[in-house]
Amino acid sequence: MPLALIKHAYVSLATHKRNGDWVWTPIWFAPLDDQEYVAFSAGAAGKVKRIRNFSEVKVMACTASGRPLSGDVAGVARLIDDPSTCEAAYSALQEKYRWQLSLLNFFSRLSGNINRRQVIGFTLSNQDAQTRAEPSGSN
Repeated sequence: MPLALIKHAYVSLATHKRNGDWVWTPIWFAPLDDQEYVAFSAGAAGKVKRIRNFSEVKVMACTASGRPLSGDVAGVARLIDDPSTCEAAYSALQEKYRWQLSLLNFFSRLSGNINRRQVIGFTLSNQDAQTRAEPSGSN
């Protein structure tokens, strides 16, 4: 797992469209174990639909607005529906984002959107993952 990636608050996740284009989206993420990262999104989001169709993804460290901070790394994503894995994913995200995630969860419960979330897992290819996830310049 690229240690350089873990220290960032956001990664930009690129998902593959049917026409071959990539769509980049900044997301929160956390390591689930030594191999896999997790994130979540609205269940009806475009990235969820694209992952359902194409598991190939690209990941790079970024700012909250999506400005790249590193080179991209290829990976494979999956949609996680297993309740115990989803619980572990939310625990990992809660550990990393603490009050920010608690605040988001509060408003998601009020709006009823918390039950419409989809947990996403992604692994990165080992080839060049450490070096390409290093910051490419000053923040």
